[in-house]
Amino acid sequence: MDTAISQPSQRSDADGAAAPACAAVLVAAPASGQGKTTVAAALARLHARQGRRVRAFKCGPDFLDPHWLALATGAPVHSLDLWMTGEADCRARLRAAAAECDLLIVEGVMGLFDGTPSAADLAERFGLPVLAVIDAGAMAGTFGALAFGLQNFRPGLPWAGVLANRVASERHAGMLKDALREPSQWLGALPRDPAFSLPERHLGLVLAAELGDAMARLDATADVLAATPLGRMPVAQLPQVRFEAEASVAPVPPLLAGRTIAIARDAAFSFIYPANLDVLTALGARLSFFSPLAGDALPACDAVWLPGGYPELHAQALAGCSQMRDALARHIADGKPIWAECGGMMALFDELATHADATRPPDVHRLWGLLPGRVTMQKRLAGLGPQQLTLGSHTLRGHTFHYSSCDTPLVPAAHTGRPDTAQAVGARGGEAFYVHGPVRASYFHAWFASSPEATARLFGAMPIELDGHDAEKEDSDAR
Repeated sequence: MDTAISQPSQRSDADGAAAPACAAVLVAAPASGQGKTTVAAALARLHARQGRRVRAFKCGPDFLDPHWLALATGAPVHSLDLWMTGEADCRARLRAAAAECDLLIVEGVMGLFDGTPSAADLAERFGLPVLAVIDAGAMAGTFGALAFGLQNFRPGLPWAGVLANRVASERHAGMLKDALREPSQWLGALPRDPAFSLPERHLGLVLAAELGDAMARLDATADVLAATPLGRMPVAQLPQVRFEAEASVAPVPPLLAGRTIAIARDAAFSFIYPANLDVLTALGARLSFFSPLAGDALPACDAVWLPGGYPELHAQALAGCSQMRDALARHIADGKPIWAECGGMMALFDELATHADATRPPDVHRLWGLLPGRVTMQKRLAGLGPQQLTLGSHTLRGHTFHYSSCDTPLVPAAHTGRPDTAQAVGARGGEAFYVHGPVRASYFHAWFASSPEATARLFGAMPIELDGHDAEKEDSDAR
């Protein structure tokens, strides 16, 4: 396989330790929906079941695709984003993974060159050869033009080859291969087969844990991939990438030492970055998980985290969680903080209205009533993209992605800002950040490692300060 990445020379970091190297590819595509996750997970599964150590990462902010990659590899899947997580964080995670694995797979986001930063930016920054997946179901000769454009649009982009997805027949695959200017770039084809598809819904892929046949789907695709040039290639012949040392990182202060944080985790509250749990642990917190859907009691704790997820799919069940609602009300009455993030915030409002259509009005569910107002689901995206939130002198980076809107009398304490704009305090712009007593709530999904200090504020280590003001005290005075 031709690639811009050759076998690495033995080079050492400044501390004298050899920079780790391993086989590595970045699985990308010309657009979303081409089959990146299917191919990345199947490739990981193929090598993992042969006894190799495989680590996978996801480019960009994503909670759903990593579940499939984690199922395939048996290891946590972290996000890589040159803005949200930062270059130093990306470099450290890649280097640590390369030191312990045989194959490193990064799944791209959207199209190869989409977004700022893009998957191509990540590939270029870390020398990750691009394995392009193209849905060829409705094309023939154009496949070659598209593959050539992806490879050459940005001169010098590391390149591994191209794999055709959703191919109709062997004859069709032959036409696609013949369309390539460089036949050596052909890594094979996957057939059009519903058994290989991963089911989707409004926020993206269905979680692997929700499907009883999730592993069978990966194995079926891995079996077919095993017969392709990519699948037959020994791991030693895959592109080898060397990962240099990251810059020194300041230690995380134990600002949450001695505190217990109770974290909701089930099908309704599943949008949790593994790295966020690591940050809370590094801050000194003890983590205690509970499932509202399973009827778990709220653990004894100093703070609560209600992550995002799919409360709209479980609205009726959540409406019946009266004991959880009462426990959270007592927690709030005791002045203990809650960080409610996107779906977690939705569950705290008075009501949640599901989709309406032309034949009937929306179903309205009474939820926990700990924040005043109604959340309404809609068919179009209401928020999407990178966001940042400043608390005191520290800024949290993250993103927003939701299909609902909320109507509330609460006055936002602040709004998040996009990377290229300042945060708006007390004015419209970005996502609303609410401070209601000890409850802090927003559609904003935070990447805790971007500011452990601001994260500690969310969980009560220090007051929430916005533009020099104590937002909690001002909210208390207002009420």
